[in-house]
Amino acid sequence: MTDTHSHIYLEEFDADRDDVMKRALAAGVSHIVLPNVDLNTIEPMYRLHESYKHCTSMAMGLHPTEVKADWQEQLARVESHLSDYPFVAIGEVGIDLYWDATYRQEQKEVLATQVQWALNRNMALIIHCREGLDDVLSVFARFSNLPTTVMHSFCGTVDDVRRCRRLGDFYFGINGIVTFKKSAIPAILPEIGIDRIVLETDSPYLAPVPNRGKRNESSNIPHICRCVAQHLGISVEEAEAITDRNAAALFQLQTSSTPLNNEPRPGTISCGQA
Repeated sequence: MTDTHSHIYLEEFDADRDDVMKRALAAGVSHIVLPNVDLNTIEPMYRLHESYKHCTSMAMGLHPTEVKADWQEQLARVESHLSDYPFVAIGEVGIDLYWDATYRQEQKEVLATQVQWALNRNMALIIHCREGLDDVLSVFARFSNLPTTVMHSFCGTVDDVRRCRRLGDFYFGINGIVTFKKSAIPAILPEIGIDRIVLETDSPYLAPVPNRGKRNESSNIPHICRCVAQHLGISVEEAEAITDRNAAALFQLQTSSTPLNNEPRPGTISCGQA
């Protein structure tokens, strides 16, 4: 299985990061994509990748909540890192108006610039969108074509899925929210279709049932995979194989759905129980 969005390099994992990685591999996770947040997270992300090159890839970008008055300087410094590694995507980038809309226009300009980065480099785009879909789509409308894009932590409606698809080639990141008892995500899974779903944790955030409320980590991917399979009426094995294939296509990864060791996977429970 592939965790297409995890921040295991953050300080929340400083005390046990190697154990977290071991648990992920034991749970059947074969690859983890690490999206950047800001200038301060670049070096920690690099260190983790250097230690686990065989099972991690990185994305480079400036997160929308980090867009401030000095956004042009910040963006230039982030761009200077694009030659450091063969990144698999630009991300995570986008629009976030949930906490603060002060820099709304600046967020749009930063997103537009990073969309162009992805186009120039033939790279995928990882979109963070919180209360900002109209703005994201208005930025996308400036371009005659778009990079292959994943809507990270997607929580939109059926109509939102269709609005995205009218503009380009989109995948949708499904994480632990799908397992929550009152989640609306299961209702939109048929509209998305298994061929456009990628699994993600967004660690350390949004832990799925049965670990809701705890620090999230990549070893929780099997819970998400099982829940997606249950709601789509397919086998867990099919969901695993297809979402792995989707992740490989999206990020141009050389991955396998086979775990990197033979340790048993943790048990799961039915989704929607908490």
